Amino acid sequence: QVHLVESGGGLVQAGGSLRLSCEASGRTFSEAVMGWFRQALGKEREFVAAISRSGELYYADSVKGRFTVSRDNAKKTVSLQMNSLKPDDTAVYYCAKTPRTAFYASMAYVATQKSYETWGQGTQVTVSS
Repeated sequence: QVHLVESGGGLVQAGGSLRLSCEASGRTFSEAVMGWFRQALGKEREFVAAISRSGELYYADSVKGRFTVSRDNAKKTVSLQMNSLKPDDTAVYYCAKTPRTAFYASMAYVATQKSYETWGQGTQVTVSS
């Protein structure tokens, strides 16, 4: 059974940076898309970023140029480097894992929550103005 554990959340001032990490257990990490989603209070959970098996990167328009997703298959970790943070980035951030996928993935696939079968417990990110 696969488990995902996020870490690295916290409180930061606007313009600051945080780095989130997600550690996975299980044997199919390298064969899956790893994604990051977030849910602000009173809002729907939304796509933030993802990285495919091939290393292709995908971002929501709202974070493009500020966030960077990366993965280390040997360590079974995926990270989200968040720079130039804004109060609107305040949310609980979740990492998620798809089942074993094709080598290349579409934006439509990685940005859809139903594509993911395993979710972490979430980590709170709060950006003060």
